[in-house]
Amino acid sequence: MAAEFANEVKLFGKWSFDELVTEDISVTDYIASKVQNAVYLPHTGGRYQVKRFRKAQCPIVERLVNSLMFHGRNNGKKTLAVRIVKHCFEIIHLMTDENPIQVLLQAIINSGPREDSTRI
Repeated sequence: MAAEFANEVKLFGKWSFDELVTEDISVTDYIASKVQNAVYLPHTGGRYQVKRFRKAQCPIVERLVNSLMFHGRNNGKKTLAVRIVKHCFEIIHLMTDENPIQVLLQAIINSGPREDSTRI
């Protein structure tokens, strides 16, 4: 009996972290989207706030989930936020036929400030 084991970590068991491409080199150090930061669920319970800049090692999907848990009635409801992100990723995958993690990375890169657009 040869048992089949998962060799690849996929988010929610569906989307791989292998083929992610970060086109903006200025954010590669601050977005944890590499294979060594891959998780099955964005619910690690890690203590990324203990040391300065350690939140850059937190998986990017988990940072999205954590940012959804704000404003009173949503405080601390991480499983609800994980479910919302999972459904959103399903919709993104159905509409674009792309890896939703790649779409999230591109959205983060597009939302960042540009070199010439900042005011001094």
